[in-house]
Amino acid sequence: MPPARALVLAGSALAVLGTLHQVANLRGLRRPPADPPPVAEPVTLALPVRDEAHRVAPALAALLAQRGVPDLELLVLDDGSTDGTADVVRAVADGDPRLRVLPGTPPPPGLPGKPHAGAQLADAARGRVLVFVDADVVLAPHAVAAAVAVLRGAGLDLLSPWPRQLADGAAARLVQPLLQWSWMVSLPLRRAERSTSPALCAANGQFLVADAAALSRAGGFAGVARDVLDDLAVARAVKRAGGRVGVADGADLAACRMYEGWTDLSAGYRKSLWAAFGPAPASAAVAAALALAYVVPPLAALCGSRAGLVGYGAAVASRVLAAGHSGGRAWPDALAHPVSVAALLGLLGASWRGHRRGELTWKGRRLAGGPAPGR
Repeated sequence: MPPARALVLAGSALAVLGTLHQVANLRGLRRPPADPPPVAEPVTLALPVRDEAHRVAPALAALLAQRGVPDLELLVLDDGSTDGTADVVRAVADGDPRLRVLPGTPPPPGLPGKPHAGAQLADAARGRVLVFVDADVVLAPHAVAAAVAVLRGAGLDLLSPWPRQLADGAAARLVQPLLQWSWMVSLPLRRAERSTSPALCAANGQFLVADAAALSRAGGFAGVARDVLDDLAVARAVKRAGGRVGVADGADLAACRMYEGWTDLSAGYRKSLWAAFGPAPASAAVAAALALAYVVPPLAALCGSRAGLVGYGAAVASRVLAAGHSGGRAWPDALAHPVSVAALLGLLGASWRGHRRGELTWKGRRLAGGPAPGR
């Protein structure tokens, strides 16, 4: 068999297997209740902000409007904002006694600000359940109560109810759907919950729900202070400490608009994507597998390969399935799945180059460069 045909057959088989695995995965995906019971324990909502005056108001109003959480405190940590973010927060809260605005301290030079802010918020919290939310996320009124119901009902220590990703522009529509699609296809969800392996987990800091005691035992965000992907790092730390980590369908609980255009999106992915798959050899292996399964078959299909067409069809079906379970747009976006994967691979390469050269920055702070940690 010619090597090129063997590659096409292997890639198409991998795409088909990924879609079949996704079908099984989605049957076991945890779905929060639409009418959750009241939460019977204190809950702290933690919102880190840095120059978010232009978008924090909807997120904050949604947090203050949570139902079914009688013992609730809201902590907002202002991480050195220069645009009046704290003033907007106080204006929206309008004297609500549940709110405290914390003056954050800056992170040490070269370290990302997000885990440093998370550590300060956790230290100040009094809740037995901690709910971390980003300023670009808007929660439904029952979101916190529903997420806590899943956390406690499933016996988990850390839960990511994955928000619906609002993707309006061409760049966001091309890349953002891969956030949900990737773990739906690759991560065996229920096995991952039971497994003690830190590698078998996914997490999303946009909406992260944690048992406070379990988070503390794992070292919290202070223990992952160097990690640009602090959500995934803290999830792995919880697993290493013996905790259970899970994912839930959060499309009806939360919505997030991360990026407005290609400039913002590429900067966001570039600063952290190098850390998503481990050291450089692991990242290269993942990139090769993605290219083999989702770029090679459609290219072969353009040249008349029936096997390539089967692989491309499986990839499109996979994207349609992901959209149906995440509140995303299926058509015609799913048809561009090979382009989406190619764009992600380009961002991954750019991220590694920036990391190696020490060029990465985020929110006006330079991030430390050099070799990736071998974790």
